[in-house]
Amino acid sequence: MLLVSTPMLTVADYQPPSWLRNAHVQSVLGSSLLRRRHGERSLAALGAVHTDHIVDAGDGVRLQGVHSAMPDTPTRGLVLLLHGWEGSVDSSYMRLTAVELLRAGFEVFRLNFRDHGGTHHLNEGLFHSNRIDEVVRAATEVARRFPGHPMAVAGYSLGGNFALRLALRAPDAGLQLAHVAAVCPVLDPASTMDSMEHGLPLYLWYFERKWRGSLARKRELFPQTHAFDDNVLGLRMRPLTQWMVERHTDFGTLERYFDGYSIAGDRLSALQVPASILMAEDDPVIPVDTFRVLRLPNGARLEISPWGGHCGFLQSARLDGFAERWIARRVLEAID
Repeated sequence: MLLVSTPMLTVADYQPPSWLRNAHVQSVLGSSLLRRRHGERSLAALGAVHTDHIVDAGDGVRLQGVHSAMPDTPTRGLVLLLHGWEGSVDSSYMRLTAVELLRAGFEVFRLNFRDHGGTHHLNEGLFHSNRIDEVVRAATEVARRFPGHPMAVAGYSLGGNFALRLALRAPDAGLQLAHVAAVCPVLDPASTMDSMEHGLPLYLWYFERKWRGSLARKRELFPQTHAFDDNVLGLRMRPLTQWMVERHTDFGTLERYFDGYSIAGDRLSALQVPASILMAEDDPVIPVDTFRVLRLPNGARLEISPWGGHCGFLQSARLDGFAERWIARRVLEAID
């Protein structure tokens, strides 16, 4: 178990071997089947008790998540974990972060966003990145179900964006958060789209393939509501997003949709929750330049590592990650 007296963990402590100092190696291995199995085995070996929950997120919306706790062990607090786009509670980084937090004495609640982790059947409407209200209500319900201990939230990529927006809204929602931690969070969705379109095609292909599969599943479950044809599924990322915005949101244009969940510039300056943000200089998906002009309040800390790729931060051939340890340490420091 981590101790309060343990020296602070910073990006200066992240020194991967030379063969892991490539952004694409980090990003691809980080989401590989090998690491997924590593996460699955590591969490299973811990002996924690896992319980599935259906959470009322208001307006008839239901979200699913998994609560994990070590049996017969006092808890320091509860940490809500949010995955990235087209990830799930079973993504390798979610499981491995849960392992670190459970070892540090926390309970963990891993929440699936709408239409993620095989939960397409729970809600008729499509997921999109501006559905922050239901995540705020779900977080409030999770806090109600597990009262009596401090609560923190952490997320990766789009989940990091949701975590920071959740922290912005927490005071008005009556949700008390001790800390928010975000790894490679999406700050400016428009620049992230541009980055993927002009970067290595692998990343755009990966997200397009996953999203098309999700939309096809939604059409299968709700054919009357989602009667789009295969031509829609064949669209590339930008026109497919435009199609979704025009038919399934009230934003009207892609620009307004992106602006709706942007947290770039000074939008995080109103944060009242202490925050930690971890970013990689070489992230091939999210432009690091948007972090250099970020305006943060005094209670927030940004750390930029030379290496790590997109949510990789792998440390060795064992595929353990620095980011998972970093989240656990930041939450532990905040709560203790």
